[in-house]
Amino acid sequence: MKTDFNWRKVSLSLTAMLLFTFACKDNFLEVPPTGSLGNAQLATKAGVEGALIGAYSMLNSKGYTQVAAPNNWVFGSILGGEANKGTDPGDFSSINPIQRYETEPTSGDVNGTWLAKYEGISRCNAVLRLAAQATDISAADLKRIQGETRFLRGHYYFELKKIFNSVPYIDETVDYGTGIEAVPNSPNFWDKIEADFKFAYDNLPETHSQAGRANKWAAGSYLGKAYLFQKKWNDAKAIFDAVIANGKTTNGKKYGLVANYAQIFNAANDNHEESVFAVQSSNNSGSVNNSNHFDVLNYPYNTGTDGPGNCCGFFQPSFELANSFRTDANGLPLLDGSYNSAANALKHDYNIESSAPFTPDAGNLDPRLDHSVGRRSIPYLDWIAHPGKNWIRSQAYAGPYSNKKYVYYKTQENTLTDGSGWTRGYATMNYTIIRFADVLLMAAEAEAEGGSLEKAREYVNLVRARAANPASWVKKPDGSNAANYVIGLYNTPWTDKAAALNAIRFERKLELSGEGHRFFDLVRWGIAKTELNKYLANEAVLLVTMFGGATFRDGREFLPIPQTQIDIQGSDVLTQNPSY
Repeated sequence: MKTDFNWRKVSLSLTAMLLFTFACKDNFLEVPPTGSLGNAQLATKAGVEGALIGAYSMLNSKGYTQVAAPNNWVFGSILGGEANKGTDPGDFSSINPIQRYETEPTSGDVNGTWLAKYEGISRCNAVLRLAAQATDISAADLKRIQGETRFLRGHYYFELKKIFNSVPYIDETVDYGTGIEAVPNSPNFWDKIEADFKFAYDNLPETHSQAGRANKWAAGSYLGKAYLFQKKWNDAKAIFDAVIANGKTTNGKKYGLVANYAQIFNAANDNHEESVFAVQSSNNSGSVNNSNHFDVLNYPYNTGTDGPGNCCGFFQPSFELANSFRTDANGLPLLDGSYNSAANALKHDYNIESSAPFTPDAGNLDPRLDHSVGRRSIPYLDWIAHPGKNWIRSQAYAGPYSNKKYVYYKTQENTLTDGSGWTRGYATMNYTIIRFADVLLMAAEAEAEGGSLEKAREYVNLVRARAANPASWVKKPDGSNAANYVIGLYNTPWTDKAAALNAIRFERKLELSGEGHRFFDLVRWGIAKTELNKYLANEAVLLVTMFGGATFRDGREFLPIPQTQIDIQGSDVLTQNPSY
């Protein structure tokens, strides 16, 4: 059983206390009910520390919708074209219009996501108000508590900014009992997000005794990311320089790349040197809510005892993603987009029985493919080789591939999983919101945008060199490579900025695939419409039931403001995003 700062387990009783204190209405606001505990009963060091754990506990968005999960599997990966909403058309059908870029403001998943993020913000604001009233907290502890809390609030608002763009900004100075309903939505709150991360960066310690807490360098990394999203290249470069040179994990490890790519996602290796900030999880704690519950639907379907979870196949990598791992004779990606051509697309067993003859793909492949995408004939972690259709509910609807990241190993069943729920799929690996490879690639982008192309190439090559470690490649039972892995470095100096940026962006696609970043990257780069319509056109050839007629149009870069919230607050307060 994992024990590193299990805020979820601790927060069960705390959350109940907070709900008595700040009862959740059916909108994003929380007001204290009559007869609830007063601030005087909570404005102590113990009360404030407990309330802070409650603010951490909302990172997993439990109690709302699995679409609101911190890994953004729907809003980052499915909308980003790197994964399909799998299973079949009838299950979790509320995602069907989302994946076709036809999301309606009445979507319950959209409203649930809004609610989950504002619940986190409300808990952060409660902590800051309580901390200001407590008299038994030392100055050092107060700065640390405020730093952690403002880091979390910055995270929740960053999520709202990425997903909705224009939302009401509410901090701890607002009286939750008077007039809060009149706060309008606006896209202009980047300065507030920056201020929270900057305060955290300036005031948090480098290490904690509990590995799951936010530290100085997590705050610096997130601050750099906020600068990057605003195209503040020089500011981003400066903070990333500091993080790369001096950053360490909360448990004291110098930031670095995990030597074996697969070990990034292995529960047995949580809180590793690449983990900048992660949502923690645990097992056998009395509730499966403490596990990585938001991934429970995303294992291969109907695996029986031969594979993990035995449910449910809702997150299946796309043809677009799988094909992207094709490499040329030098082991470099096909940056011209030809990876989807008939000559380069991966061989797959589209809609044929698992028992039917199948010739595995023999072309050059980036080895990260088989750590990211479960495909027929390739060993699936330490389970069996992926059998193809037997692990897919409907290949004609979802394609032939299975998710492979953040999946538990056969040897971990009942030790790093929690079998007390309805499925064996409750596992305990942390989800890394930011990892060091992400930091390096963001730094590469800032360097390239600022004209330092060779420094950008250095950072990209660090990431690629880790992937090129043959000891980490997927092997067959006889010890040979599971596929024809060919990966190389960019050995020719970069002299063209546009070409360098294209390489950096593609590297993010490969390195961070399925981790919830892709859609937000495409939007901030201003290429979502072009790239996603190419994806839709390619995917619809094989998955016509899923994508026939779908198109990405201007204005769909952000989700709609939930109609439920507009109805509650009034259209004179909350205005709808364009195109909805």
